[in-house]
Amino acid sequence: MSASLTHPARRQLTMLNPLGLYDPSANGYSHVALVAPGASLICVAGQGGERADGSLPDSFEAQVRQALDNLRVALAAAGSHLHQVARLTVLVVDHDEARLRVLAEVLDRAWGDAPKPACTLIPVPRLALDGMLFEVEALAVADASNVSAKASAT
Repeated sequence: MSASLTHPARRQLTMLNPLGLYDPSANGYSHVALVAPGASLICVAGQGGERADGSLPDSFEAQVRQALDNLRVALAAAGSHLHQVARLTVLVVDHDEARLRVLAEVLDRAWGDAPKPACTLIPVPRLALDGMLFEVEALAVADASNVSAKASAT
């Protein structure tokens, strides 16, 4: 197990999996995210599996994929991307080992060989909308000069 993982795209972010803690990589996360001094932080509100038209896919896996697609859009608007995510908080309705495996597989595909962010999974009985099974919020880093024109400032 590596004590420190840095991906080239994450110059402002280092993932740590300290020796003495179990290796969390099979579950799609790292134990610690270290953000470099001076990095701009981005807080992304919980993203569910809603499509642009507001509809929800029926399956847990499809909702996880859509939520990550929604997260990508939100991050891009703020000048960031998945490889710059320091921390995820995921909410899972009716969590069990099968859903954990699905989540880990989808996160692994999304991040590929890059170090995974620190992550906390919180089992919940219900989310905001009927049929909503998954939600993810993120803390990421970005270059403040790289904010997308698609972002609407309020």
